[in-house]
Amino acid sequence: MPPSPPFPPVPGLSLRTIDETERLEALRNYQILDTPPEDIFNDLVRLAAYICGTPTSMVSMIDADRQWFKASIGFQGGDSTPRKTSFCHYGMMAEDIMEIEDLSKDSFFQTNPMVVDDPRIRFYAGAPLITPEGFPIGTICAVDTVPHRLTEAQREALRILAREVVSHLELRRARLQLEQEKTKLEGLLRMANDTAESLYMGSRTEIFIKQDHKLVRVHTADIRYVEALGDYVNIYAGRERHTVYTTMKELETKLPVREFARVHRKYIVRLDRITAIEADAVVVDTGRSTEHTANLLPVPIGSSYKAALLSRLNLV
Repeated sequence: MPPSPPFPPVPGLSLRTIDETERLEALRNYQILDTPPEDIFNDLVRLAAYICGTPTSMVSMIDADRQWFKASIGFQGGDSTPRKTSFCHYGMMAEDIMEIEDLSKDSFFQTNPMVVDDPRIRFYAGAPLITPEGFPIGTICAVDTVPHRLTEAQREALRILAREVVSHLELRRARLQLEQEKTKLEGLLRMANDTAESLYMGSRTEIFIKQDHKLVRVHTADIRYVEALGDYVNIYAGRERHTVYTTMKELETKLPVREFARVHRKYIVRLDRITAIEADAVVVDTGRSTEHTANLLPVPIGSSYKAALLSRLNLV
Protein backbone atom coordinates (compact mmCIF):
# COMPACT_ATOMS: atom_id res chain seq x y z
CA MET A 1 0.00 0.00 0.00
CA PRO A 2 1.54 3.35 -0.98
CA PRO A 3 2.21 5.33 2.19
CA SER A 4 1.21 8.88 2.90
CA PRO A 5 3.61 11.61 1.67
CA PRO A 6 6.99 11.34 3.42
CA PHE A 7 6.42 13.98 6.10
CA PRO A 8 8.57 13.41 9.17
CA PRO A 9 6.84 11.69 12.12
CA VAL A 10 5.78 13.74 15.13
CA PRO A 11 7.30 12.50 18.40
CA GLY A 12 4.65 11.13 20.71
CA LEU A 13 1.85 11.39 18.10
CA SER A 14 0.28 8.26 16.61
CA LEU A 15 -0.39 8.82 12.89
CA ARG A 16 -2.51 6.77 10.48
CA THR A 17 -0.99 4.93 7.54
CA ILE A 18 -3.13 5.73 4.51
CA ASP A 19 -3.00 5.02 0.78
CA GLU A 20 -2.53 8.57 -0.46
CA THR A 21 -3.93 7.88 -3.92
CA GLU A 22 -7.16 6.51 -2.48
CA ARG A 23 -7.30 9.31 0.09
CA LEU A 24 -7.07 11.99 -2.60
CA GLU A 25 -9.71 10.20 -4.66
CA ALA A 26 -12.02 10.21 -1.62
CA LEU A 27 -11.43 13.93 -1.17
CA ARG A 28 -12.05 14.79 -4.80
CA ASN A 29 -15.21 12.72 -4.91
CA TYR A 30 -16.77 15.40 -2.73
CA GLN A 31 -16.14 18.02 -5.46
CA ILE A 32 -15.49 20.51 -2.66
CA LEU A 33 -12.08 21.95 -3.54
CA ASP A 34 -12.09 25.57 -4.74
CA THR A 35 -15.84 25.95 -4.25
CA PRO A 36 -17.37 29.21 -2.94
CA PRO A 37 -18.09 29.72 0.78
CA GLU A 38 -21.21 28.02 2.16
CA ASP A 39 -23.13 29.16 5.23
CA ILE A 40 -23.20 25.79 6.96
CA PHE A 41 -19.40 25.43 7.01
CA ASN A 42 -18.97 29.09 8.01
CA ASP A 43 -21.36 28.46 10.92
CA LEU A 44 -19.39 25.41 12.04
CA VAL A 45 -16.05 27.27 12.24
CA ARG A 46 -17.71 30.10 14.17
CA LEU A 47 -19.10 27.53 16.57
CA ALA A 48 -15.70 25.81 16.90
CA ALA A 49 -14.00 29.13 17.71
CA TYR A 50 -16.69 29.96 20.26
CA ILE A 51 -16.52 26.55 21.95
CA CYS A 52 -12.72 26.45 22.07
CA GLY A 53 -12.35 30.08 23.06
CA THR A 54 -10.02 30.95 20.17
CA PRO A 55 -10.15 33.83 17.67
CA THR A 56 -9.46 31.52 14.74
CA SER A 57 -11.00 28.34 13.41
CA MET A 58 -10.89 26.64 10.00
CA VAL A 59 -12.27 23.73 8.03
CA SER A 60 -9.31 22.66 5.94
CA MET A 61 -9.09 20.12 3.15
CA ILE A 62 -5.67 18.55 2.57
CA ASP A 63 -4.98 18.33 -1.16
CA ALA A 64 -1.86 16.79 -2.70
CA ASP A 65 0.40 19.83 -2.10
CA ARG A 66 -1.73 22.33 -0.21
CA GLN A 67 -4.26 22.76 2.53
CA TRP A 68 -7.33 24.56 1.25
CA PHE A 69 -9.79 26.26 3.56
CA LYS A 70 -13.46 25.65 2.89
CA ALA A 71 -14.31 27.98 5.75
CA SER A 72 -12.33 30.10 8.18
CA ILE A 73 -12.75 32.80 10.79
CA GLY A 74 -9.99 35.05 12.08
CA PHE A 75 -7.41 33.92 9.50
CA GLN A 76 -5.91 36.41 7.03
CA GLY A 77 -3.57 34.07 5.15
CA GLY A 78 -5.68 33.51 2.04
CA ASP A 79 -7.65 30.43 1.05
CA SER A 80 -4.74 27.98 1.07
CA THR A 81 -1.25 27.37 2.38
CA PRO A 82 1.46 24.82 1.46
CA ARG A 83 0.77 21.37 2.83
CA LYS A 84 4.35 20.89 3.97
CA THR A 85 4.04 23.71 6.54
CA SER A 86 0.48 22.91 7.65
CA PHE A 87 -0.44 21.66 11.09
CA CYS A 88 -3.64 20.18 9.64
CA HIS A 89 -1.68 17.59 7.66
CA TYR A 90 -0.65 16.04 10.96
CA GLY A 91 -4.00 16.79 12.61
CA MET A 92 -5.73 14.91 9.79
CA MET A 93 -3.46 11.88 10.20
CA ALA A 94 -3.80 11.78 14.00
CA GLU A 95 -5.86 9.00 15.56
CA ASP A 96 -7.72 11.58 17.67
CA ILE A 97 -7.61 15.32 18.27
CA MET A 98 -4.12 16.71 17.86
CA GLU A 99 -3.64 19.46 20.45
CA ILE A 100 -0.43 21.45 20.89
CA GLU A 101 -0.73 23.85 23.83
CA ASP A 102 2.31 25.97 22.93
CA LEU A 103 3.82 25.40 19.49
CA SER A 104 6.81 27.61 20.30
CA LYS A 105 7.88 25.12 22.96
CA ASP A 106 7.19 22.00 20.91
CA SER A 107 10.42 20.42 19.64
CA PHE A 108 8.80 19.40 16.34
CA PHE A 109 6.71 22.46 15.45
CA GLN A 110 8.69 25.33 16.99
CA THR A 111 10.61 25.99 13.75
CA ASN A 112 7.48 26.00 11.57
CA PRO A 113 7.23 29.27 9.56
CA MET A 114 3.69 29.82 10.90
CA VAL A 115 5.16 29.78 14.42
CA VAL A 116 8.38 31.69 13.81
CA ASP A 117 6.85 34.34 11.53
CA ASP A 118 3.41 35.92 11.23
CA PRO A 119 0.84 35.00 12.32
CA ARG A 120 3.06 33.49 15.09
CA ILE A 121 0.63 30.72 16.00
CA ARG A 122 1.01 29.29 19.48
CA PHE A 123 -2.00 27.04 20.00
CA TYR A 124 -3.44 24.41 17.65
CA ALA A 125 -6.17 21.81 18.13
CA GLY A 126 -7.47 19.87 15.15
CA ALA A 127 -10.03 17.08 14.84
CA PRO A 128 -9.66 14.89 11.74
CA LEU A 129 -12.40 14.73 9.14
CA ILE A 130 -12.84 11.01 8.47
CA THR A 131 -15.01 9.82 5.58
CA PRO A 132 -17.42 6.88 6.07
CA GLU A 133 -14.83 4.77 4.20
CA GLY A 134 -12.17 5.69 6.76
CA PHE A 135 -10.12 8.22 4.77
CA PRO A 136 -8.88 11.40 6.47
CA ILE A 137 -9.43 14.40 4.17
CA GLY A 138 -8.83 17.39 6.43
CA THR A 139 -9.62 18.87 9.83
CA ILE A 140 -11.74 21.33 11.71
CA CYS A 141 -9.28 23.19 13.89
CA ALA A 142 -9.05 25.92 16.49
CA VAL A 143 -6.00 28.24 16.47
CA ASP A 144 -4.70 31.03 18.68
CA THR A 145 -1.64 33.23 19.01
CA VAL A 146 -1.43 32.54 22.76
CA PRO A 147 -1.09 29.14 24.48
CA HIS A 148 -4.26 27.22 25.37
CA ARG A 149 -5.45 23.97 26.83
CA LEU A 150 -8.83 22.52 25.95
CA THR A 151 -11.10 20.89 28.48
CA GLU A 152 -12.38 17.40 27.79
CA ALA A 153 -15.80 18.90 27.04
CA GLN A 154 -14.24 21.21 24.43
CA ARG A 155 -12.36 18.30 22.86
CA GLU A 156 -15.55 16.24 22.68
CA ALA A 157 -17.37 19.20 21.11
CA LEU A 158 -14.62 19.48 18.49
CA ARG A 159 -15.02 15.77 17.68
CA ILE A 160 -18.76 16.29 17.23
CA LEU A 161 -18.16 19.28 14.95
CA ALA A 162 -15.78 17.16 12.85
CA ARG A 163 -18.51 14.57 12.38
CA GLU A 164 -20.93 17.36 11.48
CA VAL A 165 -18.57 18.64 8.79
CA VAL A 166 -18.35 15.17 7.24
CA SER A 167 -22.13 14.73 7.46
CA HIS A 168 -22.67 17.96 5.55
CA LEU A 169 -20.04 16.93 3.01
CA GLU A 170 -21.97 13.70 2.50
CA LEU A 171 -25.27 15.57 2.15
CA ARG A 172 -23.68 17.98 -0.27
CA ARG A 173 -22.26 15.12 -2.35
CA ALA A 174 -25.63 13.34 -2.38
CA ARG A 175 -27.31 16.55 -3.56
CA LEU A 176 -24.76 16.99 -6.33
CA GLN A 177 -25.20 13.38 -7.41
CA LEU A 178 -28.98 13.83 -7.49
CA GLU A 179 -28.60 16.98 -9.56
CA GLN A 180 -26.24 15.21 -11.95
CA GLU A 181 -28.62 12.24 -12.23
CA LYS A 182 -31.48 14.65 -12.84
CA THR A 183 -29.51 16.35 -15.60
CA LYS A 184 -28.69 12.96 -17.15
CA LEU A 185 -32.34 11.88 -16.92
CA GLU A 186 -33.53 15.11 -18.51
CA GLY A 187 -30.98 14.59 -21.28
CA LEU A 188 -32.19 11.03 -21.85
CA LEU A 189 -35.80 12.21 -21.90
CA ARG A 190 -34.93 14.90 -24.43
CA MET A 191 -33.16 12.30 -26.57
CA ALA A 192 -36.15 9.95 -26.29
CA ASN A 193 -38.55 12.72 -27.21
CA ASP A 194 -36.38 13.84 -30.09
CA THR A 195 -36.11 10.24 -31.32
CA ALA A 196 -39.83 9.69 -30.99
CA GLU A 197 -40.55 12.93 -32.82
CA SER A 198 -38.02 12.01 -35.51
CA LEU A 199 -39.57 8.57 -35.93
CA TYR A 200 -43.02 10.10 -36.02
CA MET A 201 -42.01 12.65 -38.59
CA GLY A 202 -40.09 10.02 -40.53
CA SER A 203 -43.18 7.82 -40.68
CA ARG A 204 -45.48 10.48 -42.14
CA THR A 205 -46.70 9.40 -45.53
CA GLU A 206 -49.00 12.26 -46.42
CA ILE A 207 -49.70 15.92 -45.88
CA PHE A 208 -52.81 18.02 -46.46
CA ILE A 209 -52.54 21.34 -48.23
CA LYS A 210 -55.05 24.10 -48.84
CA GLN A 211 -56.04 24.43 -52.48
CA ASP A 212 -59.03 26.43 -53.76
CA HIS A 213 -60.73 26.55 -50.36
CA LYS A 214 -60.35 22.83 -49.75
CA LEU A 215 -57.82 20.44 -48.27
CA VAL A 216 -56.00 18.21 -50.71
CA ARG A 217 -54.18 15.04 -49.68
CA VAL A 218 -50.64 14.75 -51.09
CA HIS A 219 -48.60 11.59 -50.57
CA THR A 220 -45.06 12.50 -49.58
CA ALA A 221 -43.78 9.64 -51.75
CA ASP A 222 -45.02 11.60 -54.79
CA ILE A 223 -43.19 14.82 -53.87
CA ARG A 224 -40.04 15.29 -55.97
CA TYR A 225 -38.92 18.68 -54.73
CA VAL A 226 -40.14 21.88 -53.09
CA GLU A 227 -39.35 25.39 -54.24
CA ALA A 228 -39.72 28.64 -52.29
CA LEU A 229 -41.33 31.53 -54.16
CA GLY A 230 -41.61 34.66 -52.04
CA ASP A 231 -44.32 34.09 -49.43
CA TYR A 232 -45.41 30.92 -51.19
CA VAL A 233 -44.02 27.44 -51.69
CA ASN A 234 -44.41 25.30 -54.78
CA ILE A 235 -44.73 21.59 -54.09
CA TYR A 236 -44.00 19.41 -57.12
CA ALA A 237 -45.68 16.04 -56.70
CA GLY A 238 -45.84 13.75 -59.71
CA ARG A 239 -47.13 15.88 -62.56
CA GLU A 240 -48.86 18.29 -60.21
CA ARG A 241 -47.70 21.57 -58.78
CA HIS A 242 -49.34 22.81 -55.60
CA THR A 243 -48.80 26.38 -54.46
CA VAL A 244 -49.16 26.90 -50.72
CA TYR A 245 -48.96 30.02 -48.58
CA THR A 246 -46.32 28.94 -46.04
CA THR A 247 -42.57 29.03 -45.34
CA MET A 248 -39.88 26.52 -46.19
CA LYS A 249 -39.08 26.11 -42.50
CA GLU A 250 -42.70 25.28 -41.66
CA LEU A 251 -43.06 22.85 -44.55
CA GLU A 252 -39.78 21.16 -43.74
CA THR A 253 -41.18 20.14 -40.33
CA LYS A 254 -44.09 18.38 -42.07
CA LEU A 255 -41.98 16.17 -44.32
CA PRO A 256 -40.33 12.86 -43.30
CA VAL A 257 -36.85 13.82 -42.15
CA ARG A 258 -35.32 10.60 -43.43
CA GLU A 259 -36.60 11.10 -46.96
CA PHE A 260 -36.10 14.81 -47.65
CA ALA A 261 -33.15 17.19 -47.42
CA ARG A 262 -32.85 20.95 -47.52
CA VAL A 263 -30.22 21.66 -50.18
CA HIS A 264 -30.70 25.40 -50.54
CA ARG A 265 -32.61 28.13 -48.77
CA LYS A 266 -35.08 27.89 -51.68
CA TYR A 267 -35.14 24.12 -52.28
CA ILE A 268 -36.01 20.87 -50.52
CA VAL A 269 -35.52 17.66 -52.51
CA ARG A 270 -36.50 14.05 -52.04
CA LEU A 271 -33.30 12.08 -51.56
CA ASP A 272 -34.30 9.11 -53.71
CA ARG A 273 -35.05 11.48 -56.60
CA ILE A 274 -31.47 12.74 -56.79
CA THR A 275 -29.90 11.19 -59.88
CA ALA A 276 -26.59 13.01 -59.84
CA ILE A 277 -24.57 15.80 -58.25
CA GLU A 278 -22.82 18.11 -60.65
CA ALA A 279 -20.56 20.85 -59.28
CA ASP A 280 -22.84 22.91 -57.04
CA ALA A 281 -26.16 21.40 -58.09
CA VAL A 282 -28.17 18.24 -57.55
CA VAL A 283 -29.94 16.74 -60.51
CA VAL A 284 -33.50 15.81 -59.55
CA ASP A 285 -35.86 13.51 -61.44
CA THR A 286 -39.01 15.64 -61.52
CA GLY A 287 -41.20 13.01 -63.10
CA ARG A 288 -42.64 15.68 -65.37
CA SER A 289 -41.08 14.83 -68.73
CA THR A 290 -42.95 16.10 -71.80
CA GLU A 291 -42.00 16.54 -75.41
CA HIS A 292 -40.95 20.07 -74.54
CA THR A 293 -39.58 19.58 -71.02
CA ALA A 294 -36.90 17.22 -69.69
CA ASN A 295 -37.67 15.34 -66.49
CA LEU A 296 -34.23 16.13 -65.01
CA LEU A 297 -33.84 19.43 -63.19
CA PRO A 298 -30.60 20.87 -61.77
CA VAL A 299 -31.22 22.34 -58.32
CA PRO A 300 -28.50 24.55 -56.77
CA ILE A 301 -26.84 23.44 -53.56
CA GLY A 302 -26.29 26.15 -50.94
CA SER A 303 -22.78 26.11 -49.51
CA SER A 304 -24.09 25.88 -45.94
CA TYR A 305 -26.20 22.81 -46.81
CA LYS A 306 -23.67 20.84 -48.86
CA ALA A 307 -21.85 19.05 -46.03
CA ALA A 308 -25.10 17.90 -44.41
CA LEU A 309 -26.39 16.63 -47.76
CA LEU A 310 -23.22 14.69 -48.56
CA SER A 311 -23.24 13.11 -45.09
CA ARG A 312 -26.66 11.62 -45.85
CA LEU A 313 -25.66 10.08 -49.17
CA ASN A 314 -24.24 6.58 -49.41
CA LEU A 315 -20.88 7.60 -50.85
CA VAL A 316 -18.30 5.10 -52.08
